[in-house]
Amino acid sequence: MTEKEFLRSVSNGGVDVVQMLLDMLGSSQADYCVIGGLAVNAYVEPVVSLDLDIVVAARNVETLCAKAEELGFRLDRFPHSINLTYPASALRIQLQTDGRYQAFIPRAARKEVLGYEMHVARLEDVVCGKTWACEDPARRRSKQQKDLADLARIVESYPAMADLLPDAVRKMVE
Repeated sequence: MTEKEFLRSVSNGGVDVVQMLLDMLGSSQADYCVIGGLAVNAYVEPVVSLDLDIVVAARNVETLCAKAEELGFRLDRFPHSINLTYPASALRIQLQTDGRYQAFIPRAARKEVLGYEMHVARLEDVVCGKTWACEDPARRRSKQQKDLADLARIVESYPAMADLLPDAVRKMVE
């Protein structure tokens, strides 16, 4: 079983939603980068997640959303994100609309993640985004714990990344 087949299998994917997303991004020539847990997987041993967090250039967000709706995705809009779900898959795509993430896009690099070629935020930006998420008081405690675990995985493989963490977060990670 390939990595792509594995991801489709765990997400109950009757269709390849990740490839659909990548095709939409490509056809709309949208600048983007993957952030969150999937981005962590680009740098360290992968952990399975049903979340795909992505930041798309602000000028491309509505075009991408229109294409997604045409293809049958459901959109749920929130103050700092737009969630895309597809009926034939358990994969959850979250378009991060918080402006802080826009600076990650031009620094992103093309990487392979679970068999897919995609633009991924650079490691320092992944650490920054995970730190923001971890420190967000409105975030569910279980999600904060996952963010800490992701930061710990990064620091184990890239010890210098600990220097980017605020003291309180570094203590929890180490």
